[in-house]
Amino acid sequence: MTEHPIEFFSEDIEFSLPNPDQVSEWIAEVIEENDQELINLTYVFCSDDYLHQMNVEYLDHDTLTDIITFNNADEEGTIEGDIFISVDRVRDNATSHGTTFDDELHRVIIHGVLHLLGFDDKNNEAQALMRKQEDSCLSLRKF
Repeated sequence: MTEHPIEFFSEDIEFSLPNPDQVSEWIAEVIEENDQELINLTYVFCSDDYLHQMNVEYLDHDTLTDIITFNNADEEGTIEGDIFISVDRVRDNATSHGTTFDDELHRVIIHGVLHLLGFDDKNNEAQALMRKQEDSCLSLRKF
């Protein structure tokens, strides 16, 4: 098993990512397929309240969200960042989208990576492209 500089933590909730080694391999494959070098990725799983507070404090957005991605890369072509994910939001979104928790979690996990790869979701056209990229990445999972 190849070691990847990807770490998973939880903050203010009890949560352990199922299959962290396989998820790490999958993330690394997506990054490699986009011709980027993985330096370091840290995922922090948290509650709605925790992520809402971060959204207000760091982004001046007073809304609930499922993910906040901070790009820490110093050089073009490298991936380095901190990704915060609300497990509460993922659970609610899985229910409202009629999908499993794991599938929604993986979609959000790779959504953060896609932001670091340069994709955005600021308008309808960009959102459609982001969704297409998410689907493509999800199809690469081997677990």
